[in-house]
Amino acid sequence: MKPTTPEIQKASLDERITGALVGAAVGDALGGPVEGYAPEQILERHAGRVHGIVGPWNGDAWRTARPIAPYHKGDGHVTDDTLMTHALVRVYAQVRDHLDAYSIADHLVPDLMKNPRWIPELESEALPLHRVFLAEKWLVARLHYGHVDPREAGVGNIVNCGAAMYMAPVGLVNAANPAGAYAEALDIAGAHQSSYGREAAGVFAAAVAAASTPGATPDSVVSACLSLAKDGTRAAIERVCAAASRCADFESALGPLREAVAPYDTVGPDYRSPSLGARRPSRLHAIEELPVALGMLVVAHGDFRHAVLGAVNYGRDCDSIATMAGAIAGALGSPVPEDWAKQVSEASRLDLWEPATTLTAVTREVFERDVDRRRAHETAFTALGTPACSD
Repeated sequence: MKPTTPEIQKASLDERITGALVGAAVGDALGGPVEGYAPEQILERHAGRVHGIVGPWNGDAWRTARPIAPYHKGDGHVTDDTLMTHALVRVYAQVRDHLDAYSIADHLVPDLMKNPRWIPELESEALPLHRVFLAEKWLVARLHYGHVDPREAGVGNIVNCGAAMYMAPVGLVNAANPAGAYAEALDIAGAHQSSYGREAAGVFAAAVAAASTPGATPDSVVSACLSLAKDGTRAAIERVCAAASRCADFESALGPLREAVAPYDTVGPDYRSPSLGARRPSRLHAIEELPVALGMLVVAHGDFRHAVLGAVNYGRDCDSIATMAGAIAGALGSPVPEDWAKQVSEASRLDLWEPATTLTAVTREVFERDVDRRRAHETAFTALGTPACSD
């Protein structure tokens, strides 16, 4: 059942942060086992659409079956999207203020390299560095071994959703301030990505911040994104969300959303065999994941379950699409199904609520610092001979 507007408007900061972070993890876990496949393949494999947590694509052969081995994707296991999101929360817990590219070099990279953690897909404790994708290993190569300026370290990396997928905490620390979230995420993502990969990180953070605003709706979230997004990213979001507005449910949206985003997506029709121009810098293109996540949010009218299931059944990079859709819907205040959250937490052996508790405390501290900084600026500016702006 979809939450009513008054129910959504009543959601507190704590509830929105919890909804966004738990929602992102749940979306990630639901999308993991069907990542990389087309909607038609998902339909055939599962004898229908996916409506909840499912097992590995190759069943008990997941340990050796290519191209997934050795990862146990499915059965409620989160992927690197959630591992990176929680890692960024830990950085906020250390810094307890706004972050920048240097925060990634000084805190995130050492965490990936030096602190073993439980990795659900490996069913063992390991360094997060051993699980993350090559685009995230780039952080270690460039920042730790290459000593590159963190603000420029993302240049040269493959352009994908690697930075965007874990930017929900930035949107939450900047709750109800999309422009602030966008600017902070762009700074952070400069250590990881360039071009439209970096742009997507900024816009996704802005979407989460916009969703955290009391009274926010899918349309207001999309409007906030369009007011900030640049180049191909803006065009892709506009086109995909326009297509989404004409769809009654996610089943009818699967084809139109892919058709709408295809001109901006460099990967091409075969997700596992990218085109020659895939993932290269461009002002004309966009990552596929963010526009589709926003499109599914529009189709679902903000309802968490419907948005996430739409993202999951879309296929392709659907764990990241569902991570983003889940984070935005959760930030809107749409409830995350308790049975899904409980199963994902138990299967992944992760406390999905602790990062939210931590980030809520940090967010309140950062807001207090922001208020003090604004007041100090106002006092100084007023001393220059201008009228005071507030009491």
